[in-house]
Amino acid sequence: MRSVQQYTLEDFSEFKSKLLHWGQQFEEAIWLDSNSYSQQYSSYDAVLAVDAFTTIKTDYYNGFDTLKEYQSVTSDWIFGYLSYDLKNDTEDLVSENRDELRFPDLYFFQPKKLFLLKGNILEMHYLRMVDDEMEEDFKEISAHSLFKKNTTEQPCGKVKISLRITKDEYKEKVNEMLAHIHRGDIYEANFCQEFFAKNSCIDPLQTYYHLNDISKPPFATFFRMNDYYLLSASPERYLRKEGQKIISQPIKGTAKRSQDIEEDKRLVSELYGDPKERSENVMIVDLVRNDLSRTATKGSVTVEELCKVYSFKQVHQMISTVTSIVEDTISPVDVIKTTFPMGSMTGAPKISAMQIIENLEKSKRGLYSGAVGYFTPDGDFDFNVVIRSILYNQERQYISYTVGGAITAKSDPDKEYEECLLKAKAMREVLEGV
Repeated sequence: MRSVQQYTLEDFSEFKSKLLHWGQQFEEAIWLDSNSYSQQYSSYDAVLAVDAFTTIKTDYYNGFDTLKEYQSVTSDWIFGYLSYDLKNDTEDLVSENRDELRFPDLYFFQPKKLFLLKGNILEMHYLRMVDDEMEEDFKEISAHSLFKKNTTEQPCGKVKISLRITKDEYKEKVNEMLAHIHRGDIYEANFCQEFFAKNSCIDPLQTYYHLNDISKPPFATFFRMNDYYLLSASPERYLRKEGQKIISQPIKGTAKRSQDIEEDKRLVSELYGDPKERSENVMIVDLVRNDLSRTATKGSVTVEELCKVYSFKQVHQMISTVTSIVEDTISPVDVIKTTFPMGSMTGAPKISAMQIIENLEKSKRGLYSGAVGYFTPDGDFDFNVVIRSILYNQERQYISYTVGGAITAKSDPDKEYEECLLKAKAMREVLEGV
């Protein structure tokens, strides 16, 4: 079905930049970059998929069944996203909050042209209808000129960010959530707030470059579907399938970085020992274990790492790794459907938390706290969690980023608000230049 050509690269970093720049000519494009972050579960250093041969685009109704059929029939590489609102396809839930971005709930495409980079090796996987363009494309990319613009300047002038809710409203809503927790309705819930700019425009690629440069996360994404853009600096994996093994790596627990080495080490130690942060993480690990058990073979759900602290350019994060084994008769889409949305972005118990979230939040989450990734022809997959991300509807000139945090019985509304601002720092710096 695909012709494959392999090349050895002389300068991996330069070719990566040229490849992403070259990919901007296509209306359907997805770029996934690990930023050379060393991790146990990884197939590629970077991936570019462009130029849709087939696509699916749908709302949440029967969304997973539509995806299941598409993935099965296509039996090829497909790339795309799952929005948070697909929760309405798996449970009796609704999404009635304000939606200014208007992304479809689910979108996947089968690329004509696919580039897989690992070390200094490039593999080009082209559908047969375009495989006569491989050699010419490689030469064109290699000779591509990069014109670096000033990444702090936006084409429509300064972007002015507005808050969907004020700090006082945020604290009131956190207190409402704490009341639910104290009544025993939930143990934990992820509460989010949106920051946005209307009648504004950005250069999507330069904005992505700037965001990625100051974050260097392991699950960076540049995604374009016509006038819809996602620019993501996500540090979190949602779900990965390798053969019959399923891997989930939820993040719960955040601390700032320090330029002082000794203070930075102290912040790591304090995060690791913080009882509130650890309890947040353990609660979500229990939720993930329960979700994975719905498709796992008996006794195969394992916690490989619990509350390990990983360091990124902007923050330290507490991450756990939970794995399971599935029978090869289980559809890969069913593994996703039975775990979606991810526990780190919902809470526990999951359904009650999602109902309360819907009532307290003011914006529809859409692609934020959904997932972006791909399926291979063999039915393996890898998806991130869409956090630390800028979403942009170019036609409507609407820019948005959302941040949130886990609210537990030990939460302090003022500290939760400060954590939100810490998580929003990179996006705000990129858009407002502050």
